[in-house]
Amino acid sequence: MNAELLQRDRFVFDDGAVVEMVIWRVPNPIPGSAHQFKYRLYYGRAGKRLISYDNERAKGDHRHLGRREETYAFTTVDILIRDFLADVELRRFK
Repeated sequence: MNAELLQRDRFVFDDGAVVEMVIWRVPNPIPGSAHQFKYRLYYGRAGKRLISYDNERAKGDHRHLGRREETYAFTTVDILIRDFLADVELRRFK
């Protein structure tokens, strides 16, 4: 089985900020993760990352909140998206 694209969304806010969400189902877990999803969720503006969630090889599931990077406890795709969008909302209205 090859990677299967599950979701690819991009939204540009009136102020130029961008949200991008890309999620794949992969045949085997990415090293460092225990599930069969590869994802990249991004919020930023003018080329500057403000928030992102991803699971790059060896690092596993983690998120970037500004300059801080921390482990993220992945449970489901729906909860991943919910958590990401909640962080975006907090940052936008901070």
